[in-house]
Amino acid sequence: MSGLSGPPAQRGPSPLAVLVLFLLGPSSVLAISFHLPVNSRKCLREEIHKDLLVTGAYEITDQSGGAGGLRTHLKITDSAGHILYSKEDATKGKFAFTTEDYDMFEVCFESKGTGRIPDQLVILDMKHGVEAKNYEEIAKVEKLKPLEVELRRLEDLSESIVNDFAYMKKREEEMRDTNESTNTRVLYFSIFSMFCLIGLATWQVFYLRRFFKAKKLIE
Repeated sequence: MSGLSGPPAQRGPSPLAVLVLFLLGPSSVLAISFHLPVNSRKCLREEIHKDLLVTGAYEITDQSGGAGGLRTHLKITDSAGHILYSKEDATKGKFAFTTEDYDMFEVCFESKGTGRIPDQLVILDMKHGVEAKNYEEIAKVEKLKPLEVELRRLEDLSESIVNDFAYMKKREEEMRDTNESTNTRVLYFSIFSMFCLIGLATWQVFYLRRFFKAKKLIE
């Protein structure tokens, strides 16, 4: 007696295939938009790792129609105050720089004008690391096939992930060393405080003993 036959059951994609497709898929980067009032300054800060390419594009929509001599200045600096990019009377453009160390970077927009002027709309799109690389240009220069380009992108992404894990491990070791050092200092301070209290109590006993003897309250 033969069993029932039917179309073979379809198996879902394996977790590894899903992971590869996720890594190969395009990375979406959302632009940041905000309103900048006249004679105000707004800054955005971001921590970026060492030796990473940072690219960005900005667009400032002037709704004043040129009234009030409205001008907007753009400046990008690190925590030490070094200017990485600066643009006077910025309206629309792009910028790029490579980080020399892990640091906090600040992107500031400053508006200057006179009179009652509508707020400006600022759109900023920043990318760094793998997202900042132009793989289409790399493919043209190195004459790579589409699959080779995706493999290059996957390799760079894997390297970025490994670097992130290495950095997190380093930070964990630094935090552990800091905690151990703090615990040791607290222990030493506790021991020192205990000896101080014992010494103070001993001094009080001898002082009161001499005081009571001087008053002939005790022998």
